Amino acid sequence: MAGSFLKGRFLSLFDYKTEKYIVAKNKKVGVLYRLIQLSIIGYIIGWVFLSKKGYQETDEAIQSSVITKVKGVSVTNTSESGLVVWGPEDYVIPPQGEAVLFIVTSFLETPTQKLGYCAENAKVLNGHCQDDEDCEKGKMIVAGNGIMSGRCLGKNKNSTGTCEIYAWCPIERNFKPQGPLLSNAENFTMYIKNFIHFPKFSFSKSNVLETNDYSYLKKCRYDEQLHPYCPIFRLGDITRRAGYNFQDMATFGGSIGIVIQWDCDLDKGYSYCHPQYHFTRLDISISEKTIATGFNFRQTQYFRNAAGERYRSLFKVYGVRFNIMVHGKAGKFNIIPTAINVGSGLALMGAGAFFCDMVLLYLMKKGDSYRERKFEETKSKKSSAEDNNVEERNDPMEQENLTF
Repeated sequence: MAGSFLKGRFLSLFDYKTEKYIVAKNKKVGVLYRLIQLSIIGYIIGWVFLSKKGYQETDEAIQSSVITKVKGVSVTNTSESGLVVWGPEDYVIPPQGEAVLFIVTSFLETPTQKLGYCAENAKVLNGHCQDDEDCEKGKMIVAGNGIMSGRCLGKNKNSTGTCEIYAWCPIERNFKPQGPLLSNAENFTMYIKNFIHFPKFSFSKSNVLETNDYSYLKKCRYDEQLHPYCPIFRLGDITRRAGYNFQDMATFGGSIGIVIQWDCDLDKGYSYCHPQYHFTRLDISISEKTIATGFNFRQTQYFRNAAGERYRSLFKVYGVRFNIMVHGKAGKFNIIPTAINVGSGLALMGAGAFFCDMVLLYLMKKGDSYRERKFEETKSKKSSAEDNNVEERNDPMEQENLTF
């Protein structure tokens, strides 16, 4: 008995079970179901496959190298330095040609500083004093310029003095630039050479036009339509594309982000992988009401006189900082993501049928009638046999057959 039961259970594994379909003659639900189907098909074809290219395997681990070079000459004439010619080796910091570089457009010079004793700057709050006791000897002020000597200078009964310090004297002069000194810096050109590589597809490319004409880079300028593979940009054009005037930024400086975006559809071929450039200003908020705009820092130049005494010139330089960032992805047809997205679409079709079933069962007036046909109740063998006996006893035709 047990053996036949196990055998029956084993053989039932090879039975094929199919679903039962009921045709509901309801035009409203039928239209709703077709609309859901069309929406799902439109989503799969239009969004997943055409827009997002769901049939492709993608690689976003882009490997990139950026090399920059700036060209241009400017002249300044100040009372501190006199007539000076500025070349790229002077105004580009650092000069090695990296992805982040700073171009000097203006500066404030404090020349011929020498180590010695002088008064602290009056704008240093912790450097104010009424008497010598306020200037602790050997104390250093974090925001100050040197070490206190213990003397209070410029004091009297009715005013506040400043502490004497040992520092590079004279102290840096505090005033703001009146305008850009390197006024023609907007005509400087920046050469941005970018190499990219997608390791998953062993694909490499550059943003420089592949040509044998060696004079091409000497005469071309970047243009989205005419010269998309000319990597030479005029600085004034970069800031203009970011939405700002170069001369307005040159006085107090600023920061510009240059994004090189590579979106490569490798199914179309090598020639369809193009760089796209995006420019934005980074040192300013949306409201533009901030004290943090601009960009500046200090640097020094040291020298010795004929007597061997050490001096330095302090420069507070203003300029535009350029940050070059590279992003991108590459895609190529692969059967695995295609099958996954097709399977997801078929599953959504089933969800549409489930939704229409819920409408028929719970939102339509004749939901009970549909429920009776969709769901069948099964009974045990004993109950089924008893029901059959009752039916046979109550059926006159069957009784007649039995009496025969």
